[in-house]
Amino acid sequence: MDQALAVQILVVPVIAIAVAAVARRMGWSSPLVLVLVGLVLSPLIPGYQLDPNLILLVFLPPLLYSAAIDSSYLRLKAFRSPVALLSIGLVLFTTLVIGWVVHLLMPELPLAAAFALGAIVAPPDAVAAVAVARRLGLPRKVVTILVGESLFNDATALTLYRVAIAAALGQGAATWQAVTFEFARSAVGGVLVGVVLAWILARVLLSLRDALVENTVMLLTPFAVYFVAESVHVSGVISVVIVGLYIGHRMPRAGFGTRLLSDAVWRVMDFFLESIVFVLIGLQMWPIMSALDWDDRWKLTGMALAVFAAAVFARVVWVVPTSYLPGFLARRFRGREPHPVAWQNVAIVSWAGMRGVVSLAAAFAIPLEFKDRPTLLFLTFVVVIGTLLVQGLSFPALIRRLKVSNEQELYTDNLAEAAAQQAAASAGLARLEELVAEGVADVHEDIVEQLRSRSERRTLTAWERLGGGTGQEGEETPSTIYRRLRREMLVVEREVFVRFRDERRIEDEVLRRIIHEIDFEEATLERD
Repeated sequence: MDQALAVQILVVPVIAIAVAAVARRMGWSSPLVLVLVGLVLSPLIPGYQLDPNLILLVFLPPLLYSAAIDSSYLRLKAFRSPVALLSIGLVLFTTLVIGWVVHLLMPELPLAAAFALGAIVAPPDAVAAVAVARRLGLPRKVVTILVGESLFNDATALTLYRVAIAAALGQGAATWQAVTFEFARSAVGGVLVGVVLAWILARVLLSLRDALVENTVMLLTPFAVYFVAESVHVSGVISVVIVGLYIGHRMPRAGFGTRLLSDAVWRVMDFFLESIVFVLIGLQMWPIMSALDWDDRWKLTGMALAVFAAAVFARVVWVVPTSYLPGFLARRFRGREPHPVAWQNVAIVSWAGMRGVVSLAAAFAIPLEFKDRPTLLFLTFVVVIGTLLVQGLSFPALIRRLKVSNEQELYTDNLAEAAAQQAAASAGLARLEELVAEGVADVHEDIVEQLRSRSERRTLTAWERLGGGTGQEGEETPSTIYRRLRREMLVVEREVFVRFRDERRIEDEVLRRIIHEIDFEEATLERD
């Protein structure tokens, strides 16, 4: 087997998963640790270069789809203005700023090529930022905005990139009219293709009624949607996101087996792909460095630092005024009091500008005949690594320093859940009484009492989470005691079933069926 192929298939994934596992166990930020390990290993694997097709066709669609089905369509709709300002406005602004900075530093570089670099490094990758944000408990609005930005900004950046590269190679004109037309065609077409495919796939999934088959179809969905959209020359990124949001919005109406299996499948997929992606970023150091002509090393280093600074400050310059401008306009022209925007949230969004593997993939996709390709690759690499390390390492400290948390949101969520559980339990008990009164089945009173107890216990658990349990302060509530004791019982029961299998008193098929039922019950207990 070819050595490079062996590296791609086995070595890199094994290293990535091992490092990610250690980082998770130690409570470290997995993306940052993986990038650092990749940097260290890059000289040891000098021949490995990032294949842009591998990222844009294999990694990007499933990661976008997974993030989309896990997102809230309703929250993204509520925050559509800030998401649009970041995913479209900020990408355009960053492209212009970096393009002009590079053109001033390298007048010999065509302006179209400078803007191509701007488009390459414009879209932040929110994977690392969102992972930290969720772990440290950022407000839901901030997380939603960061996720929404990462879902749609790649489409804007890749469209601008294609127009700029075509102009730099003399294959098109980078006029405002051309850019606007190309972006509108790609975006609108991507939305239309996404809506049509989402409607078709939703009907297909609804007709299957088989959790295993449904999840297999969903596993293939992002690749198929991306391929179809790109085949008709529209944004595959937007199409995948639209389909993911639609399917995710309808998931509560799917069967429980589909949801349980889907959650497991996509968590494994995310862990696997993200681990590999961040190692790949670090591994690009040696191929990029070896392609450079280091006669002007100080000039290149200074230019790289200038582009990095421009990328960081362009985000701050854009985010701060645009966070407050909608509220000012609402008060100035509509006479409405705007919703207050916490400056701490603005600061966090301003600093969450870590770039990722999409930028490197776009840079590696620059045609080989482009004479300044090594320079653009180097500048892109410095921006990606710089933002990941500088902003990524300081991001948790910034959150702690600003003392931002989602404690109030958690209390509100628990209160809303308790009220919903109460209403649902009342409806369920009312239906139970109807069935008993109608004599639908000859039901023993013990069964009715068990059903009542289970429904009431679920409601009690929701209220206890708010501090309304019957236990004294520092003591376990009745529901907590029940779950703890039942878990201990399940451990012993599982050991008995395994012993019976080992003694050949039951078959493996019987054991699997029993363990499956126990696992479902334990998962229900563990949920609280």
